[in-house]
Amino acid sequence: MRDFKLSLNASTLFPFDLNVINQINVAASAGYDGIELWVRDIQNYLEMVGSIKELTKCIDKSGIEVVNAITFFKWSDANEATRRQGLKEAEQEMALLKEIGCKAVAAPPIGNVADLPLQTIAEHFRELTVLADRIGIDVYLEFWGKAPKLKTLSEAMFVALESGLSDVKLLIDPFHMYTGGSSFNGLAYLKQEHIGIFHVNDYPAYPPRDEVTDTERVFPGDGIAPSAQVANYLEKMNYKGYLSLELFIENYRNQSALEVARHGLEKMKLTYLR
Repeated sequence: MRDFKLSLNASTLFPFDLNVINQINVAASAGYDGIELWVRDIQNYLEMVGSIKELTKCIDKSGIEVVNAITFFKWSDANEATRRQGLKEAEQEMALLKEIGCKAVAAPPIGNVADLPLQTIAEHFRELTVLADRIGIDVYLEFWGKAPKLKTLSEAMFVALESGLSDVKLLIDPFHMYTGGSSFNGLAYLKQEHIGIFHVNDYPAYPPRDEVTDTERVFPGDGIAPSAQVANYLEKMNYKGYLSLELFIENYRNQSALEVARHGLEKMKLTYLR
């Protein structure tokens, strides 16, 4: 049995319109070790009904870890004013995440980066990381398969190397590797300390790669992703971190949130742990 920890990305539960407290409780009840929360859900909860104290109490009581957060501040952008505003938002959001005990935040290429050299993106990532270090939170460099720049594993590795930082951690996702045309053999060049978190999902043979969308992601083992190959690479590099189920399925028919979470956990175990 492989020794990975299992997490649930809250996106998987979006069709149920749960607040963060209920998302955490579902993940804990289903048997996950951790959860990835979305900053917008945290902010909505705090604005509408809750408090930091109540949220941290729920996290502590659940027994699971908030392993990462998903958000979309523009840490790299061709417009310097936009980037500066993005860093301001990043500082506020990372401070909030630190307060609730979240370990890390994802940094995808959300800004206008099409015409930026990768070297410039690397410099921007370094500035974001220095800010995160001051707050006391990790930043996971994420590549998006359909982004105009920072769309492949090799581009992410270039940014990591050229940032001048010694301990950059990547957020890796099979769906983004597939849609961006990354070779899964590239995982062989990584060591376990290079991965902050590994998203888990699968994708169908149809629609084709250039047309498939996030909503067409499927549970691990239900598509054509080379999941066994990926699991072997992670095992060989002695990766001990989190695998996190990230789906954007819009309709689970008659299943409850807890049933979906439990099914996802079982699919992760069958596909990646055996």
